[in-house]
Amino acid sequence: MSTTKEQDEHMRKFKNKGKDIAEIRRRKIEVRVELRKARKDEQILKRRNICFSAESSLSPEKDEKNMVCVGGSSSSSSSSVIRRNSDDLFLQLKATQAVRKMLSKQKNPPVSKVIESGIIPKLVEFLHYHDTPNLQFESAWALTNVASGTSEQTKAVIDANGIQGLVDLLSSPHIHICEQSVWALGNIAGDGPMCRDTLISFGVIPPILSLVMPSTPVGRKTITWTLSNLCRNKKPHPPLDAVKQVLPTLTCLLQHPDKDIISDTCWAMCYLTDGSNHRIQVVVEAGVLSRLVELLFTTELSILTPALRALGNVIAGTDEQTQMVIDAGILSVLPQLLLHPKASVQKEAAWALSNIAAGPCSQIQQLITCGLLPPLVELLDKGDYKAQKEGVWAVANFTMGGTVQQVVSMIRAGVMKPLLNLLSAKDSNTILVILESLSNFFRIAEKLGETEKLGLLVEELEGVEKIEALQTHENNIVYRAALTLIEKYFSGEEVEDKNPENEEKKSLPFADEQQDCFNF
Repeated sequence: MSTTKEQDEHMRKFKNKGKDIAEIRRRKIEVRVELRKARKDEQILKRRNICFSAESSLSPEKDEKNMVCVGGSSSSSSSSVIRRNSDDLFLQLKATQAVRKMLSKQKNPPVSKVIESGIIPKLVEFLHYHDTPNLQFESAWALTNVASGTSEQTKAVIDANGIQGLVDLLSSPHIHICEQSVWALGNIAGDGPMCRDTLISFGVIPPILSLVMPSTPVGRKTITWTLSNLCRNKKPHPPLDAVKQVLPTLTCLLQHPDKDIISDTCWAMCYLTDGSNHRIQVVVEAGVLSRLVELLFTTELSILTPALRALGNVIAGTDEQTQMVIDAGILSVLPQLLLHPKASVQKEAAWALSNIAAGPCSQIQQLITCGLLPPLVELLDKGDYKAQKEGVWAVANFTMGGTVQQVVSMIRAGVMKPLLNLLSAKDSNTILVILESLSNFFRIAEKLGETEKLGLLVEELEGVEKIEALQTHENNIVYRAALTLIEKYFSGEEVEDKNPENEEKKSLPFADEQQDCFNF
């Protein structure tokens, strides 16, 4: 049976008991990364300003004609009119409006053809025509939709010095122009960390924040979404001074009644907490944890998902940061989230639980006291498989960091049956974590002198057959781990103590109170 260096390293982590606590601490960070990799982002990076009105929607025939004109050299084409240094602002406005309408098509807007026509620099120039606000607005709208495209298309706006023009429009006396500029800048920020940092270097944050004032009726949905994009991405993370600039406003926006604004604000919090412990602390000190926990009671998935993820990120920080989330009340809602009908919510909740279980005994005890064990057992039994994998880690962390009595409480809660059933999983890493948990359970039983009775429980739950079957597993590490368990606890070579006097002393502490869980 073949094995890889990576698998050997994984098994080494399980074998070196002295490193268990260090490993589960480190996993708090590693899993935060793993959870992010395979997940599609629920929040939209870029948004196109699509016009749905009959007046501004071109017919298919007109669309085709305009597309040809934009790419062609006809003097009557919109692009030709825009390129000419004409003093006829009315013609320039109509031509720009025609281009904007084409770029606002719902399907297949001709963004590349517009760029190839060479009119982007002229559209940027129109942003500075302060005496012609309609032309400014149409140009900003057209550039918004160009920037909503690919990175190369966004770059065309940046290369034409569009950022400065758009930033200047944030102070326009015309509210609709301000909002359109915010939208365009949001699309540029959504392109990635380099574009985001370029915007920040242009001083975009203060004028955007000034638009959130109650006296300024600019669309807050667009502003909040743009702010969330300015918080997005982590290679590199946004500058800390920029983060500190936006946090007070984001904290206020968390209290807004509009669900879209709350959702985008929660996404911003999610991005800002997805980093080092120092970055997490900056968010924690803004005083947002209690509000994020409140939002976990919502039925709106668009809010629940980022709020839970943001709190999960904080829990994955230091033990002190984890405790602050606990103090904010997350344990009162976590049981219902573990059993949420949405699989992704189950997974995030189980991940948060596993990281709390990776903390000190005092935090593990809070999990027990707040009734987290029964829903965890139910998740392991009936939950979504991806959530079950996180639940398995919660059990492992529990058995590695908990006290004897805390681990006994987990057995009393009935965790053994669903845990053993998950040995049939296809994922080798999950199987290894379960085998390590079983080893930890037996380690506790040894301390109590109850190894034999725990072995009987595993046997009655048909766990021995499942472990034995793993001795033919294609993964060599799984095979070796299963073999070790069988040889140590189920080989039949143990010396049995038949002394009735000693037999009476063998009361299984974790079977006394809930005998029915063990079928003895």
